[in-house]
Amino acid sequence: MNRRSFLQTGILAGTGLSLITPETVFGNDYAVAAGKRVGVIGLDTSHSEVFTKMINAGGADMRGYQVVAAYPHGSKDIASALKMKPNIIKAVQEQGVEIVDSIEDLLQKVDVVLLESNDGRPHLEQALPVFKAGKRVFIDKPIAPSLEATRAIFRAAEQYNTPLFTSSALRFDANVQKVVGGSIGTVTGADVYTPAEIDKNHLDLAWYAIHGIEMLYTVMGTGCKSVARTYTDGTDMVVGVWDGDRIGTVRAIRKGASSIAGTAFGEKGIAPLGPFSTYEPLVKEIVTFFETGQPPVSPKETIEIFTFINAAQESRRLGGKAIKLS
Repeated sequence: MNRRSFLQTGILAGTGLSLITPETVFGNDYAVAAGKRVGVIGLDTSHSEVFTKMINAGGADMRGYQVVAAYPHGSKDIASALKMKPNIIKAVQEQGVEIVDSIEDLLQKVDVVLLESNDGRPHLEQALPVFKAGKRVFIDKPIAPSLEATRAIFRAAEQYNTPLFTSSALRFDANVQKVVGGSIGTVTGADVYTPAEIDKNHLDLAWYAIHGIEMLYTVMGTGCKSVARTYTDGTDMVVGVWDGDRIGTVRAIRKGASSIAGTAFGEKGIAPLGPFSTYEPLVKEIVTFFETGQPPVSPKETIEIFTFINAAQESRRLGGKAIKLS
């Protein structure tokens, strides 16, 4: 008798047949309540492994959700993603997750989706069948390679009336959330620093620096009016001017020591942001989103973040000229 059969038999014997309802769905090795089966698209990023382990470990914060199936394919040509893919497939399988041959097959087995493909380029194509199926979906960073592709994803989600959530884990950093909660009063400015490796297929700051930019936006809010970027091979300095003449900066690091952290300035004090410590707060937010269908980050804010990144790209092209956001 395999483990699944043993568990099913044990449940029937130990709790009584009356407790097994049509709403109970048996996952790979466990019973998963209907509506709580999680599918993963893309096993070419460490996030797929980490998020699966956190969700499948259970606990009150996971609310009974379990990752039960995964479609492994994401990037077709990003070397770092392709290199890690075999090990992540193995690690996810060891968590009891079934590997499937297509997104269509995945959608027959799950209720909600983690779209984790490391490469932002296939996200729209991969998300469309999820939207059409009406299944709530978290799309990992970068949501798309460009501003227009980001807008296209949100348009499609709206067309099919499917809830969509996307965010960096840095948004939910404990120090960041203290500032959001008013620990230093109204935020008058912020400086962040972040690793900023560039991928040729994505806007420069969308590929990795988006973590720092998301942290900046979390404390500054929307309303950036202009962006100027000074570019060198090893470092960018990006300066945004927000409404109320508030200034937010991003030091994007490609050479030397780096981390994701910063400082927020407020009417009542000065506070640290970061450094990154854990994905747990993000995973809790994802599970809450799966449960409620209410994303904690608005499409408006994500689109402005990509407008900021796009303006920074244009500023680099023009030698550091300030670009107005429109």
